[in-house]
Amino acid sequence: MKRQTITKHVPMRTCIGCREIKPKRGMIRLVRTGNGFVKVDSGGKEAGRGAYLCPNTNCWQDGLTTGRLEHTLRAEITHENRKQIMEQGKTIVGG
Repeated sequence: MKRQTITKHVPMRTCIGCREIKPKRGMIRLVRTGNGFVKVDSGGKEAGRGAYLCPNTNCWQDGLTTGRLEHTLRAEITHENRKQIMEQGKTIVGG
């Protein structure tokens, strides 16, 4: 009798910086809240539209400065909000 191995589904997400598809667990989620504010979703389960970035400084730079984040989240991000996200990213990524 053959033993059947069950492989667990691994959710995949696309990084808005490098556009590579990677496992969700290795990504950092940014979320647009109901009031239009964008923040880092450390738990990955907050309500709102989400976008994912690799834990890589170049991806954060590209994702936050080229307009990809605004496009993905369908929101305009203020200069102060962008600055706050970059600061959070520096502590997470270490850049």
